[in-house]
Amino acid sequence: MSKKNRSTVFSTDPEEEKPKPSIPLPANPLAPIKTLQQNHPVRVHRSRAGRGGKTVSVITGVRTTAAGRKALLKHLKNKLGTGGTIKDDEIEIQGEQRERIVELLNELGYQAKVAGG
Repeated sequence: MSKKNRSTVFSTDPEEEKPKPSIPLPANPLAPIKTLQQNHPVRVHRSRAGRGGKTVSVITGVRTTAAGRKALLKHLKNKLGTGGTIKDDEIEIQGEQRERIVELLNELGYQAKVAGG
């Protein structure tokens, strides 16, 4: 392996610089990143496709970091008392929970809307 392809994996040097995120992260991981969230509503719709007839509420358009989406998922699952997952940058919550999800997202500062019928 050439020297060009090597990078430091671990260092005890306290002076070594750590990479900084390109977007300033919010102190609260549940909060939306304001620079990305402006004029971009979060959509919450219902879906049954590819789930064996089971209904899930799908949240799309959440503009935050991966850790922020994970924290938001955990918060919603605890508040709603249901299961959920993250797939392809979309948050899926089990069951028909659209109205309650929109209320919780609005409380957290997101512009959330119910989509679909």
